[in-house]
Amino acid sequence: MACIGLISDTHGLLRPQALVALEGVDRILHAGDVCGDDILDALSALAPALAVGGNCDDDPRLPDHRLEVIEGVRILLHHGHLRVDEAAHRPDVVVTGHTHVPRVVTEDGILRVNPGSAGPRRFNLPVTVARLTLRDGRAAAELVELDVR
Repeated sequence: MACIGLISDTHGLLRPQALVALEGVDRILHAGDVCGDDILDALSALAPALAVGGNCDDDPRLPDHRLEVIEGVRILLHHGHLRVDEAAHRPDVVVTGHTHVPRVVTEDGILRVNPGSAGPRRFNLPVTVARLTLRDGRAAAELVELDVR
C-alpha cells in the first residue's frame, strides 16, 4: 500500500496547513504552477516530491507531463493547460491542476483527480490538496480541504 500526496497551483505559496495535510505520505506529486524552488524543497522534506510545469512556471527542469508507476498503478501527471495524449500513456490515474477546482471522478475506468489549489485562494473556491491511496493495484482518492481562515 502507498499513500501519495497530490498538490497543485501553489503559485509560490506553500501553506503550513498543506504540509500538515500531506504528513505521512510516501511520495508527493505536484501538478504544476509551482512557482518557486522553495516549494519543492519544502515538499521534499516531507517525502520524495516530483512536479510538472504549469502555465505560470518558467523552470525548464519541470517537464510538461510525466508518467509514474507506483504499486503497479500508472499515474499520469500534467497541469492540464497543454494537450497531452493521455491514451498513449495508458493511465489508471490522471492528476491535473490548472482550474483550481478540486475534483475526483472516474471516467471510462480512469480515476481523474484535480487536487485543487493549495496556494492563493481563487474566487470562492476552497483551498485543497488530495491524498491518493494505492492498494492491490487499485487507486482511490480523497480531497482534503485546508482550514485557511
